[in-house]
Amino acid sequence: MVLHWLPGTVADIRVETPTSRTILFDVPDWPGHLAGQHIDIRLTAEDGYSTQRSYSLAAPTDDERIEIMVQEVPDGEVSPFLVQDLLPDDVIELRGPIGGWFTWEPSLDVPVSLVAGGSGIVPLMAMIRARAQAGSNADFKLLYSVRGPQDEYYADELAKHSIEVTRIYTRATSPSGRPAGRVDPSDLAMLWPPDAGARTYVCGPTGFVEAVAKLLVDDGHDPRAIRTERFGPSGG
Repeated sequence: MVLHWLPGTVADIRVETPTSRTILFDVPDWPGHLAGQHIDIRLTAEDGYSTQRSYSLAAPTDDERIEIMVQEVPDGEVSPFLVQDLLPDDVIELRGPIGGWFTWEPSLDVPVSLVAGGSGIVPLMAMIRARAQAGSNADFKLLYSVRGPQDEYYADELAKHSIEVTRIYTRATSPSGRPAGRVDPSDLAMLWPPDAGARTYVCGPTGFVEAVAKLLVDDGHDPRAIRTERFGPSGG
């Protein structure tokens, strides 16, 4: 399918943290999307210079409205504008949906393990919301790694979903009393075991995703059941 740039009108902006925003766009002729897909956003300056970045969709299809969450990248070209300067009724160019591998659909009748590093929670939140929207009984477990409680996204909303959530803080003691630190082999016990027939989705910075994927494979998980989405320094 050939994707075209579409005008997206800002319908609402919500503050998530001091450096991140949830942005809702109304997009005429939006074709719909699957949880886990993403879009490209393009900004064009008055002198004709343009640049674009990809952002995960944070919620399932809602007619012609889509939602993303943007974390500001210091010295970035796109994210500082979206976080600091974008206003309701502004119009932004976007195209999508993009990606078909890192997706979840209610018809998938297997347990699901979700592993998020920082803002990698965004496409996984779309899956959690899609599950609720569809009234699915799929068993979800979420392992969420962030620096500390002040860095969590969607904390209040996650508490309302009937899924198991384990938080790992890399720079503070976790709610369970776990010392600060990165995800290690013992933390995998909070996910579905290798023999559960689960599908696992891992999203976060490149180093995080590669480390977690290796831990999962070393623990006996089928690599074919592990789906990854990663991001790294790209200028924001």
